[in-house]
Amino acid sequence: MPPLPDRRNPKLPERPPPEKEGTKEDSVKRPLVLDERRQVSIPSTSTSPSRPFLGFHHSLFLLLLLLVSVSCASLAILQRKRILELQEEVNRIQSFCVENNNDLQEGTTEILRSENVDSHSYPSSIENRSVALYTVVLSLMTPFVLFKCLDQFPQIKALSRTSNNNEEEVPLKKRIAYRVDVIFSVYPYAKLLALLLATILLIGFGGLALYAVSDGSFLEALWLSWTFVADSGNHADQAGLGPRIVSVSISSGGMLIFAMMLGLVSDAISEKVDSWRKGKSEVIESNHILILGWSEKLGSLLKQLAIANKSIGGGVVVVLAERDKEEMELDIAKLEFDFMGTSVICRSGSPLILADLKKVSVSKARAIIVLAADENADQSDARALRVVLSLTGVKEGLRGHVVVELSDLDNEPLVKLVGGELIETVVAHDVIGRLMIQCALQPGLAQIWEDILGFENAEFYIKRWPQLDGMPFEDVLISFPDAVPCGVKVASKGGKIMINPDDKYVLKEGDEILVIAEDDDTYAPGPLPEVRKGFLPNIPSPCKYPERILFCGWRRDIDDMIMVLEAFLAPGSELWMFNEVPEKEREKKLMDGGLDLLGLTNIRLVHKEGNAVIRRHLENLPLETFDSMNLRRTPLCIQIRGLWLPFYLSVIFSPSVFRQRK
Repeated sequence: MPPLPDRRNPKLPERPPPEKEGTKEDSVKRPLVLDERRQVSIPSTSTSPSRPFLGFHHSLFLLLLLLVSVSCASLAILQRKRILELQEEVNRIQSFCVENNNDLQEGTTEILRSENVDSHSYPSSIENRSVALYTVVLSLMTPFVLFKCLDQFPQIKALSRTSNNNEEEVPLKKRIAYRVDVIFSVYPYAKLLALLLATILLIGFGGLALYAVSDGSFLEALWLSWTFVADSGNHADQAGLGPRIVSVSISSGGMLIFAMMLGLVSDAISEKVDSWRKGKSEVIESNHILILGWSEKLGSLLKQLAIANKSIGGGVVVVLAERDKEEMELDIAKLEFDFMGTSVICRSGSPLILADLKKVSVSKARAIIVLAADENADQSDARALRVVLSLTGVKEGLRGHVVVELSDLDNEPLVKLVGGELIETVVAHDVIGRLMIQCALQPGLAQIWEDILGFENAEFYIKRWPQLDGMPFEDVLISFPDAVPCGVKVASKGGKIMINPDDKYVLKEGDEILVIAEDDDTYAPGPLPEVRKGFLPNIPSPCKYPERILFCGWRRDIDDMIMVLEAFLAPGSELWMFNEVPEKEREKKLMDGGLDLLGLTNIRLVHKEGNAVIRRHLENLPLETFDSMNLRRTPLCIQIRGLWLPFYLSVIFSPSVFRQRK
């Protein structure tokens, strides 16, 4: 390799002849390699002198502290030296007075001796105060020294390195700060303990500092330090420069500590109030009704529960939903309904989390209602299934029965399989569709269902009456003067309810009677009345005739409703389906729902496309050809905002029901 040119001599040295022949590319690459090495070496030498400067810049505050501490220590040493010189001069004067006054009284000599003893013990007190002053200064300096020089010690840096050299090295100061942050976050009382420790240290070091600059004892200095921390105005009576500086410092630290304490107390109170406002607190109730979820049906459900609890003076209903507590309470307040003593408690949480379920005392609830969500049927039922799984996972067990609202009839077996005997399912959407078909075919039945299913009038009740054990059901029918027995809940069959059992069925131990009564405390069995035998004429059942029914709108369970009509109507009946679904898609949707179109024997489907809320579309239908058992009014089923209601032709052309669209 040829030698580098001398920078002082601008003349370049001659290149010696190469030992071997080389190409032109080799002669070009060699200077480039040298230049690259030269460029790499220059930054390394230029950046090395800046490191001491940066270290000096970061330790400037530390140097100032050192200068202040050295100045204070030097001042203390000079004062102690001056005191010792004065004491020696006093001793010489006392000795001179004793030698030249032999006739002094004995009392005066004893006083001088006692003063001499005190003067000899005074230097030891001065030494103790100096030690106290040095202790305070060094104790205050040590944290700053460690904080500034923690990452500068090679031993500490070697211990802090990880075994994997490829990982980025984290400074020890950052790790210590991280650990402190974790402690304050995980342990709730860490902040309070840290504040208590800071108070003790302030009182201790403040007492040492006062002992070093005053003439009192150490215990008196500690007491004064506490008074300065507790009341910042107590330092006004201090005399002298040293005691005033120390007392002001202690009072400032006390004000800072009390400000931090007020901040912690304020944060704790705000956190607790915020927890109450957001519904995070625990519900300590028993024998209450628990509603899991939120839907549009909650308003009517709360109304019926309030009416049911009126006879017992009210009750407690707890609602747990994934909504804000204030929003739930505001929506319930908008109902403008008198709950008649029933208290409604709202809590924000998820029914899928066991901690939230325990928060509302799920194991002590009298009944649990799981509402279906206002979303897709499959998603709603999947969520209900997960809630059932969460309920079965409660270790304390469930006291009351669980009623789960489902949206699809096909998902009912799966939920019952998971929940077991504890779960009762209600497919409200399909049940309402079937009831609506019956109400459409039998005018007036809707009012009967409303009276029975609601709590305003008569409703169903199940209760056990031991005095009726061994009695046939035909005698049970006439044993209740204020109720109508409808069935029996058979204990031997796992609580299965038999509606209208055989008259010869004999009640067994554990069986319960299903009745229709005004309230649960308004009926009781009485003595058997006297039965007079008479002749009951045999009234023949009326014959069925083919009917023509009109369906307006579309539901996802319309296939199930068609099967109900297939069972009710006479052969030759027609079902006209009038909705906005294209005719080509209807048969596919019906077959996907499980309907066998070729298996329909009593009814024939007639498809018409149109909008039921537009009058001219309805006028295109042959409304005068629709008939039913009541020839004056033809049943019409109309879907309005997801709710099916039975109407009749007598109200079709009412302006209050339909608005003409042009």
